[in-house]
Amino acid sequence: MQEHNITKILVAEDEIRTIVQRLGAEITVYYQGIDKQLMVIGLLRGSFIFMADLVRQIEVPLVVDFMTLSSYGDGTVSSGDIKVVMDLDSSIEGRDVLLVEDIVDTGRTFSKVIRMLRNRNPRSLKTCTFLNKPETRQVDIQIDFCGVDIPNEFAVGYGLDYAQMYRNLPYVGVLNPD
Repeated sequence: MQEHNITKILVAEDEIRTIVQRLGAEITVYYQGIDKQLMVIGLLRGSFIFMADLVRQIEVPLVVDFMTLSSYGDGTVSSGDIKVVMDLDSSIEGRDVLLVEDIVDTGRTFSKVIRMLRNRNPRSLKTCTFLNKPETRQVDIQIDFCGVDIPNEFAVGYGLDYAQMYRNLPYVGVLNPD
């Protein structure tokens, strides 16, 4: 059973619900009265569970889209470059865009995605992350809607994985390094 590899719980199920409800309310207030549908973009795969819960809490008209990115290099160390594996289905030009991520740690990939999307001329671009690891940040980025800060530990669950496993845990826990 995969739970045996979890050393502690960082964010429990009830805390997740509270955080997602708070973020949904903050985003609703911020985007109240926009003239077009809000475009919510999730970065796959990690964000899919959080984003599904989040969009159900946002009370403004919205559409969703997804991107899949890959850091490529020798397979063990990221080159710092990103490759778009799956791009958006529609243009974001002139749209209000909310970029959703499961976790922001170094910020390198997230900042490059933000730059790439800004070059596509959205009307506005805001960011939302469920988890934030400020002590690992290597690039200064602005997170407009932040769920919760966590310590520099290897988190899994609620969409976050290790070797594609643990995404289905209903909480966020620390994976045993062994």
